Amino acid sequence: MSNGNKVFWDKWASRYDRTMSGSQNTYDFIIREMKKTLDRDMTVLELACGTGLISEKIVGNVKMLEATDFSEDMIRKAKEKIHSVRLHFSVQDATNLPYAPETFDAVIISNALHIMPSPDKALSGIARVLKPNGILIAPTFTMADTFIGRMQMRIMELSGFKVYNKWTSNEYLRYLSSNGFSVTKSYTVGKAAKLTYAEANKINK
Repeated sequence: MSNGNKVFWDKWASRYDRTMSGSQNTYDFIIREMKKTLDRDMTVLELACGTGLISEKIVGNVKMLEATDFSEDMIRKAKEKIHSVRLHFSVQDATNLPYAPETFDAVIISNALHIMPSPDKALSGIARVLKPNGILIAPTFTMADTFIGRMQMRIMELSGFKVYNKWTSNEYLRYLSSNGFSVTKSYTVGKAAKLTYAEANKINK
């Protein structure tokens, strides 16, 4: 995968939890919805896990969680604070996954597809490692839905942080559908920085 924003994430790993505390309500919503879908019989892959803000909340709801990120510093921070026999952290490229086909019951990728240069490659890899009818859980910021959101994206880019995919909620859901997934559940939350919570099943070919 292109380095994209990797330098940014490596730099912010030590401050990530404190920075994201301002989005606590959004994360609480995401975690509540995930827990409705996940269960203790599932082997789950989490991509772009960051410092494990979601990992630590859902690991008790699954059989096994493989949590990954492409930032070494993010993974190092996650390993320092979270320990569970059902949780394994590793550094991985979401667009070049090393796992065997049909390994996971569910794949989670939170708040990441919109900032990836090649999200189609990530979705292709996710479909490959998901079991038949496996579940994709992919909440993603769709800030193009509002004028304020579009301005916030512009400010982010001026600061050096690239938003590669400026989707509205409807555009994002159509994107998932055009990349091998059937959307089964979606919600839009937030006012300015809108987030679209989406769950979808892998379309078996």
